Amino acid sequence: MALTKYIRDFLDSQIDYYISEAQSFKQIVQNYSPEITSVEDATFGIISGCVYSAFLRAYENEKRAVELDDMQEFNKIIKQKAALIKKAIK
Repeated sequence: MALTKYIRDFLDSQIDYYISEAQSFKQIVQNYSPEITSVEDATFGIISGCVYSAFLRAYENEKRAVELDDMQEFNKIIKQKAALIKKAIK
């Protein structure tokens, strides 16, 4: 099943939110330097993980199971927004 308009809009809003807060997440990651070899990559991972967690909660709230094609579409959305996320982290 493809992502519903609600889920798609929700993901877009989550990504926009985390882009706006990217520098805060980067500051958190910088506290773990030098253990972290790439602050930008770690920050991207945290932001992606937060969006993924919100994605799973949205499905849980709708009492739906995440299907393989839903995950593939989620990954496609993250890949499409990756440049914007990375730009916000720099």
